[in-house]
Amino acid sequence: MLKVDNLKKSFGAFQAVKGISFEVKKGEVLGFLGPNGAGKSTTMRMITGFIPPTSGTAVIDGHDIIQDPVGAKGALGYLPEAAPSYRSMTVTDFLTFIAKVRGFEGRAAKEKVDAVLQKARLTNVARQTIDTLSKGYRQRTCFAQAILHDPKVLIMDEPTDGLDPNQKFVVREMIKEMSAEKAIIISTHILEEVDAVCSRAIVIAGGEIKADGTPEKLRGMDPSGKLDVVFRTLTMDKEAK
Repeated sequence: MLKVDNLKKSFGAFQAVKGISFEVKKGEVLGFLGPNGAGKSTTMRMITGFIPPTSGTAVIDGHDIIQDPVGAKGALGYLPEAAPSYRSMTVTDFLTFIAKVRGFEGRAAKEKVDAVLQKARLTNVARQTIDTLSKGYRQRTCFAQAILHDPKVLIMDEPTDGLDPNQKFVVREMIKEMSAEKAIIISTHILEEVDAVCSRAIVIAGGEIKADGTPEKLRGMDPSGKLDVVFRTLTMDKEAK
């Protein structure tokens, strides 16, 4: 469903992403792991069309993000980091606005909004303005806008960062519920996310892929069998060890 082909991104002389390639199939939840500054968010923004790559491309459900950005984005749901929204709107009004942006009108729009309020566990706050919500509910509201059009590919940038344990549990359960029908990427630096929801993980550092495999395969890269040890070995600068 998603194919990333040799994505590169330079900002002046600095090469933030140095040639990232991978595929994600239906039913997979891919953890895209790396320390801060590894190139995770830059890669996600190129895949979603938020920023253009210096070279390379991504194909989403058969649509090239460079050659057919409208088709690619129609098959894509995106939850950016920090969950942006219009905070003066109620949850329902915001999701209705998103439905219209996605081309739904009248009864079709209402059905989409009602369905996603249920999926994201938002019915009890549907009439509240977003600025009155807790961070967990704001995150769920933006999660709802990302899945409102039932995309085949879902990309989430740090979806549980800053949430308390109960809020993390709810978001992870929502991801699990829809994982069978979608190709999902979770960009994160939180290692527990791998055990919680991921069927596969890629470790990135310095703009390059350092490892790609199941959680079990990654653990097998160190005698300790601990993912945090493997992560440090792959991503920590020698000078910092």
